Amino acid sequence: MAREQVREVEVVVVGAGQAGLSSAYHLRRTGFEPERDFVVLDHAPRPGGAWQFRWPSLTYGKVHGMHALPGMELTDADPDRPSSDVVTEYFDAYEHAFDLRVRRPVDVKAVREGDAGRLLVETSDGTWSTRALINATGTWDRPFWPRYPGQETFRGRQLHTAQYAGPRDFAGQRVVVVGGGASGTQHLLEIAPYAAGTTWVTRRPPVFREGPFSEDVGREAVALVEERVRQGLPPRSVVSVTGLPLNDAIRQGLADGVLVRLPMFDRITPDGVEWDDGRRVATDVILWATGFRAAVDHLAPLRLREPGGGIRIEGTRVAADPRIHLVGYGPSASTIGANRAGRAAVRDIRRLLSDAPAGPVTVETAG
Repeated sequence: MAREQVREVEVVVVGAGQAGLSSAYHLRRTGFEPERDFVVLDHAPRPGGAWQFRWPSLTYGKVHGMHALPGMELTDADPDRPSSDVVTEYFDAYEHAFDLRVRRPVDVKAVREGDAGRLLVETSDGTWSTRALINATGTWDRPFWPRYPGQETFRGRQLHTAQYAGPRDFAGQRVVVVGGGASGTQHLLEIAPYAAGTTWVTRRPPVFREGPFSEDVGREAVALVEERVRQGLPPRSVVSVTGLPLNDAIRQGLADGVLVRLPMFDRITPDGVEWDDGRRVATDVILWATGFRAAVDHLAPLRLREPGGGIRIEGTRVAADPRIHLVGYGPSASTIGANRAGRAAVRDIRRLLSDAPAGPVTVETAG
């Protein structure tokens, strides 16, 4: 049997969402040639990152804080078009404008230690040997499903935000929406006019934020998320720190009684949910708007996780292995944060590659 050919590059970028494209742009801008010096691998079927999977009713006008990619503004976008269409077209044009040559669909299965200080990136399209890796895989592929007693007995339908296709699917049904983030409130506001009834439950009381989202507020939020990843703890979302913006739609939902929050139920029954105080809600559908986790399982062979469950990073660089950068992880998970992180990661990688010989490097191994 013929031995698989291993292709060599200086940098592998995993993921072609906002973070991956920003990183590829800065690599290109600083002299790295696509396919010769770096390669971008994306598992999605087409451009658009996670945006291509968003539900059609999430129009571009409803998107919170979509920041343009570096070097090319997103202009004249119709606010009434689905964000999935707008952003997919924008990302597609961006890839072509800067000749980033994204390879897709390519699934990255594992990243392992290679020879002479290089990393081996095993994929559905063969193996790449690289001196540095920018991981920009986001969270969409890791929806978080909480577990509650009796969940397996429920006779109705359960789905996650990742499977949400729009409000008409819930016509005439009693719906429990779980989750206090932006997706949960958007789902409730959309579903309420169609459903027979809605119930909103969250683990913590929602915090609604008055006033504009200033740069100072943003910096404070990012700093709190950054401190967690610096300690090796799993990152929290920036929204969980900043609270929910109190816009006109939210105010109307509060006035109409749609956004009346109940504490988290204690168990799930075959026909609904129950609390220990005896309260019950009959339901046909449980919609889990409970967020996502970082899609980093392919990095498991490198044993980067800390005892706290996260990967400790300094800036974007993994503390235990300077060859690896996590972009779009933790504090850089927002669109503007991903742009800045892509630039910072490339700057660090250029320094690493120019300072270090092409031979072995010394790395720590976290438990």
